[in-house]
Amino acid sequence: MRGVSRERVYQALAERPGTFLSGEELSRALGISRAAVWKAVEGLRRQGYEIEARSGCGYRLAAGDRLDRREVALCFAAPRENWRVLAEVDSTNTACKRLAAENAPDGTVVIADCQTGGKGRRGRSFLSPAGMGLYLSVLWRPDCPPEKLLPLTALSAVAVCRAIQRLGGVSPAIKWPNDLVMGERKICGILTELSLEGESGHVDYVISGIGVNCRQRPEDFPPELRDIAGSLDMALPVQVKRAALAAALMEELDVLRREVLLRPELWLEDYRRRCLTVGRRVQVIRGEERIEAEALAVDERFGLVVRYDSGETETLRSGEVSVRGLYGYV
Repeated sequence: MRGVSRERVYQALAERPGTFLSGEELSRALGISRAAVWKAVEGLRRQGYEIEARSGCGYRLAAGDRLDRREVALCFAAPRENWRVLAEVDSTNTACKRLAAENAPDGTVVIADCQTGGKGRRGRSFLSPAGMGLYLSVLWRPDCPPEKLLPLTALSAVAVCRAIQRLGGVSPAIKWPNDLVMGERKICGILTELSLEGESGHVDYVISGIGVNCRQRPEDFPPELRDIAGSLDMALPVQVKRAALAAALMEELDVLRREVLLRPELWLEDYRRRCLTVGRRVQVIRGEERIEAEALAVDERFGLVVRYDSGETETLRSGEVSVRGLYGYV
């Protein structure tokens, strides 16, 4: 019963941000005693919530950027099942893999405030400090051959762009295939991992892992990343709350799963419009080799069409390119 009172008091305070509500007002509205209101407030404080108390005014939930299930749930347009928020995890992708082994359903989402072993592409680590970013992975179980999922990483980038634009009013650009860029700095990385059924060769599950830098300032990055990495706070005129971003991103990913995953052409023009790579000089990176080229187009399967200085053209389906003017490539 005590936990129910805490939940109801929190809900009442969260629905009127910045407003003081008296103990008597809360007691009357919630049908509990003033003593129960006081105990609920103390319980919420022990959970880490900042609740200001002022004599003659009552209680007020302080503005903050807490990332937990309660905060995220308040931001949904409609309730959603099969998602969890963790204070700390080794990696949200790895957590999804563990859940997949336990037969977690299609659409399961893991969100974390901090990752101790965040993973990036090509075996790199992804810095994931507490209180600074949003780290989210979604587990899907589409009934299809793996080649159908080649555009998934690019489509996930569009979903993140849409979520950020909804809340911040400004959209990131996409550096092919999936880096999100604002102010010529990388603010988001996406890692897609796939597991196949042994007999059929069809997809057992696919995981899209997304890490968004939110609160960082330049001094929060190690020296080697300070000219490369950025955050939403560094790029946007307004602060986007991580809980709101988590809810918006899950909603966009649900649209992706429901409508676009097996019909990627629906978001192709959106991706092309956001892609900053086309029309620029690039280097195609293969191991230690770097080959100069011009990026010509994104084709119907989200591949990057490049023309080398020799005149030869190629369509890249995976791999890495540097774009002149970004990340130190001049």
